[in-house]
Amino acid sequence: MTYRVCFVCTGNICRSPMAEVVFRARVAEAGLDDRVEVDSAGTGGWHEGDGADPRTVAVLEDNGYATGHTARQFQPSWFSRLDLVIALDSGHLGALRRLAPTEQDARKVRLLRSYDPAAGDDLDVPDPYYGGPEGFEECLEMVEAASTGLLAAVREDMEGRAA
Repeated sequence: MTYRVCFVCTGNICRSPMAEVVFRARVAEAGLDDRVEVDSAGTGGWHEGDGADPRTVAVLEDNGYATGHTARQFQPSWFSRLDLVIALDSGHLGALRRLAPTEQDARKVRLLRSYDPAAGDDLDVPDPYYGGPEGFEECLEMVEAASTGLLAAVREDMEGRAA
């Protein structure tokens, strides 16, 4: 059984593709790439069909990640096939929970930084789009820090389903 995770931000060109790429790398490192499917989307369709923001691509490549991305908009019908929907900030969290067709689907939506014990109460990944390269570096640091805990949670959930 394949476990499916979708990361969601606003336009699907900065934060969510970064989270997708980083988490996919963590899944591969853990030897789970044949059992965990990772993708991303945006709450809006403004950038549908576009590649990731060049600053996102640069930060990922500078840190050894493979890139390749096409933006798309999240669709409520996807909830039925997804195990986790990971929001990058509280605005996305609320929007996704409102889109959820059922209460069970709404429970699939979580904030990425909730998987980082060092995050404290500030669970939003700030949008780097209107800033400089340092915002993209900060975003990558937050995504990487949360990915370890998210991978552990996915493993635990997969094991619980297999039992």
